[in-house]
Amino acid sequence: MTDRQPTKPPGRLRHRPLSPLREHLRESFWVAPLVTCVGAVLLALGTSWIDSEVVKEEISQTGSAEGLLSFASGAKAVVSTVSSAMLTFIGVVFSISLVALQMAASQMSPRVLRLYVRSRITKATFSTCLATFLFTLLVQLGYDDTTDPTKVTTVPVVSTLVAILLVLLSLGLFVLYVQSTMRLLRVPHVIDRVTRESVGVLTTYRWMAPETGPRLDPPSDAVTLLHQGDSGVLRDVSLGRLVRIARRHGAVLHLVPRIGDFIAPGTPTVVVSGGTAPRPRRIAGALNIGVDRTMHQDLSFGFRQLVDIAIRALSPAVNDPTTAVQAVDRIHQLLALLAGYPFGELRYRDKEGAVRLVQPIPDWQCTVDLAFTEIRICGAGQPQVTRRLAAALDDLLRITPDGRRPPLLAQRALLERAVAQHVADADDRGFALTPDRQGIG
Repeated sequence: MTDRQPTKPPGRLRHRPLSPLREHLRESFWVAPLVTCVGAVLLALGTSWIDSEVVKEEISQTGSAEGLLSFASGAKAVVSTVSSAMLTFIGVVFSISLVALQMAASQMSPRVLRLYVRSRITKATFSTCLATFLFTLLVQLGYDDTTDPTKVTTVPVVSTLVAILLVLLSLGLFVLYVQSTMRLLRVPHVIDRVTRESVGVLTTYRWMAPETGPRLDPPSDAVTLLHQGDSGVLRDVSLGRLVRIARRHGAVLHLVPRIGDFIAPGTPTVVVSGGTAPRPRRIAGALNIGVDRTMHQDLSFGFRQLVDIAIRALSPAVNDPTTAVQAVDRIHQLLALLAGYPFGELRYRDKEGAVRLVQPIPDWQCTVDLAFTEIRICGAGQPQVTRRLAAALDDLLRITPDGRRPPLLAQRALLERAVAQHVADADDRGFALTPDRQGIG
């Protein structure tokens, strides 16, 4: 059985570097509220001006604003009620968010908190409630207490209508926010989100890379450049920038760290073969360093999150093997997708077709070890988990090329050994190692 190559779609996808600013905005919780509050101030100024113009027009036509004044007392009561209620509403939204974050971190994994932090509906709801509160507060500051219909300067007619619309929008967003939060608290939904993101990363990576091949060892006279920059996790590499740097220096750059590795000052970043070595600072400028991993280019991060969810479910404090089985289902799915793809190194060429950049990616052995080792160790005493692992391994052995069977066979043997250590009775051992796609259906 040979590796099957993916069919190339029309047009090659271009790599889109991970923008530090865009990532900061997505992970920050203050940007959206700040923008909406500024918008609320401008909206309050605009509606106040319109209210003044309406009063002026009314006085110019009828000589007084008696009809508008009759509306003023009710409008002021509505705006005042909205202002006080919104402050309580903001507290409710904030409290729900904190509880959701705490439950997700304790029951699943701290790695999945990025789904909550980046939730657009959460930011939209919180921001709209803040904007509504600020808007109604500013409208109250602009009240005209004059009771003389010929001297009144403003009546909050338009402002009240806008405040009501903002309240309706806040209520609608709150309903969507509660629904979204309830979904994110369901483990199957989180597992599905992680899996879909992982499939997207895998697909983009395969179409993005011009070719994949075996490891190319740099020559003995190659120059190793050390990192000169901030410490952190390598989240992304600007491939186009590194290719241009290598072409300008007539060299080939071999990246040393993989996406998701932690690098510190002095860590080897690239090995330069041929040509002249660029300055380390230029290489550091093409590396996106952050405090946490992302799904942008990280092929292993999806497996890491699924494994974390599974082993957290298998901990004595949680003891939920069914959740672990659901995570193994998705790990099985991702490995089945990877089974026929070529591994090695990704090679990127310049416009003339010369290889300028070689990027390492996790090989099949590392991926299989990441997918099964920790779950096998933690779930060896759970028949539901061991039966599902046995079914996944047997299925993968059927569809995997011959050259990739040894890591799966090793995991199968280690699974049998782990079950033998945890289960004393022979009949129970046989039951625990019987393949079952549902664990214990």
